[in-house]
Amino acid sequence: MEKEELLAKFNAICKNNLMETLEMKFTDVDVEAGIVKMQMPVTSKVHQPMGLLHGGASAALAESVGSASSLLYIDREKQAALGLEISCNHIRAVREGIITATATIIHKGRSTHLWEIVIRDEQDRMVTHCKLTNIIVDKKN
Repeated sequence: MEKEELLAKFNAICKNNLMETLEMKFTDVDVEAGIVKMQMPVTSKVHQPMGLLHGGASAALAESVGSASSLLYIDREKQAALGLEISCNHIRAVREGIITATATIIHKGRSTHLWEIVIRDEQDRMVTHCKLTNIIVDKKN
């Protein structure tokens, strides 16, 4: 499948859910390298009371890009990828702009996938470093 077609499919899953609410958008995919990128604007919609990017919004971006990325490596008709565990270290505060999450596959097993997700600001500074484990389950009929 071509890159643009994959991006269109990924962005189609962003409708009518948290990803649309937070204006997340997939921007790049490289199946061979196991890398997927997603962006989110930092506005008051994702601020905590001090006017900074909420850690939960960063975690939502990380889990969104990491969970969707596992779709590249499963049979989507028969299987689903579900977030099992996420850990995030928040390194830098952000007040506004666009942040970009880059998910890189670390382990691609039959029943689990491990992703490293690094979120950077527009100056390419690390904002958040995450690790996400997805469990691969069979869909129920």
